[in-house]
Amino acid sequence: MESSSFEIVGGKPLKGTITPQGAKNEALQILCAVLLTREEVIISNLPDIVDVNMLISILEDLGVKVVKLKKSVYSFTAKNVNIEHLMTESYRSKASKLRGSVMLMGPLLGRFKEATIPRPGGDKIGRRRLDTHFAGFQKLGARFDYNIKESKFSIDATKLKGTYMHLEEPSVTGTANIIMTAVLASGKTTIYNAACEPYLQQLCRMLNSMGAKIEGIGSNRLTIKGVRSLGGCKHTVLSDMIEVGSFIGLAALTKSDITIRNAQIQHLGVIPSTFEKLGIELEIKGNNIRIPPQRSYKISRFIDGSILTIYDAPWPGFTPDLLSIILVVATQANGSLLVHQKMFESRLFFVDKLIDMGAQIILCDPHRAVVIGLNRQMKLRGIKMSSPDIRAGVSLLMAALSAEGKSIISNIHQIDRGYQDIDGRLQKLGADIKRI
Repeated sequence: MESSSFEIVGGKPLKGTITPQGAKNEALQILCAVLLTREEVIISNLPDIVDVNMLISILEDLGVKVVKLKKSVYSFTAKNVNIEHLMTESYRSKASKLRGSVMLMGPLLGRFKEATIPRPGGDKIGRRRLDTHFAGFQKLGARFDYNIKESKFSIDATKLKGTYMHLEEPSVTGTANIIMTAVLASGKTTIYNAACEPYLQQLCRMLNSMGAKIEGIGSNRLTIKGVRSLGGCKHTVLSDMIEVGSFIGLAALTKSDITIRNAQIQHLGVIPSTFEKLGIELEIKGNNIRIPPQRSYKISRFIDGSILTIYDAPWPGFTPDLLSIILVVATQANGSLLVHQKMFESRLFFVDKLIDMGAQIILCDPHRAVVIGLNRQMKLRGIKMSSPDIRAGVSLLMAALSAEGKSIISNIHQIDRGYQDIDGRLQKLGADIKRI
């Protein structure tokens, strides 16, 4: 799979309806949570993507009974978990390739009082520290050891006790890990400056349906009363808001008429209004969003007339996962935009490929880029390029679909990690894209 590429002939408007897949970031959290109970957990709307399938495979290796009930619906029973497997080379090899595997630590500590994890891999988008996770575990009474030679973390948590903690940063995976440890710790835990993304709210709701006692869901202050054990549940994953944003951007960029079905508007936060700041017209009807063909879209300015800045922030701010999409969309807009990527320092490096395609972009530093939109007067041109990470990969895919001529995108394994059958779904909208 890693050697395949996409061949795209751009410049065609697309038309039709598309349904977003289940949210990748939520799926990775709730899959780890199945380890917290001996009882059956049924999860619906799981996306069929590389990262999710790899995590399911790791759970199977650990002894979790996994049954595929139908497309995107799975049953998990973690009755007979083999903790010894954490010491094997097979576990190290798989877990180190998947950043989401770091969230196995919380449930393993909560239920089995011990965990081992190799240093996780994932996107090359800058340093992603694990300090928040470990500081939280330590506050709950765990002791950890980092073996530099073997590049692995070992944690012992024979006595977990609830406590008050103020997180240094609202890390999504860090908060998820701490919650999954605290639900089975004795006493009350308060987490302040907790992440509160919709994915995390979903994890908390799922844990409560299993018998956990979590209050403050959706806020940055969570209170957890520890319980002795958790039961089974049924849970449905939300639609992926990153896909919803990607499809809005794609429609505007390619002058397409696209309806996004089941967009779950109430969970999108500032995503729709941020695209509207770029001048993109959205028709929201019930749970669907239609983007009519945009012949031209004009970037708004701040009230005092200065150039608009769009930057990422922890929820309820604008998600960093959509900044690369915003940047590509701005290349064909009427007006200028400053994109400020605050949270990761290597995420804007893909703009050199957009510049090669003819985009007018000034990369100021690793965190900021100015995009000068020429109102479609200079079309992008097709080139050969490689996908550096999941989100930049999809941004380049969108750029290629709007460009004149043929583009080749290699390293599409990165795109497959986060987007289910993206080529098949785009072909149904009329895109000229094939896997080679």
